[in-house]
Amino acid sequence: MARIAGVDIPNEKRIVTSLTYIFGIGPTRARKICETCEVDPEVKTKDLTEEQSKLIRNLIEKDYQVEGALRAEISMNIQRLKDIGCYRGLRHRRNLPVRGQNTKNNARTRKGPKSRPGGKKK
Repeated sequence: MARIAGVDIPNEKRIVTSLTYIFGIGPTRARKICETCEVDPEVKTKDLTEEQSKLIRNLIEKDYQVEGALRAEISMNIQRLKDIGCYRGLRHRRNLPVRGQNTKNNARTRKGPKSRPGGKKK
């Protein structure tokens, strides 16, 4: 397995698909990386030369924020919203949907299982 940005990417898949295993790289960005490095997107990861994989690794390291740094930035942004007490921050704090979704009937994924009045029967 090739190792890029601290992630083992699969050998048997095309390089475009393999790059999407890295947090912060989606299909569009993976295609752009292949285009910049002049690597055929259809080639399998195991068939990359050492030079090509080094080129991809350096480009991702230099130009893109991925994995741990990106996760840290996202959590810091959410924490900032909570600290300033804005509406979105309050929704994050209460574990409710943040982007304006209806919560009267749905939102069970975010809110958790229904709480029953009187508790569970024995």
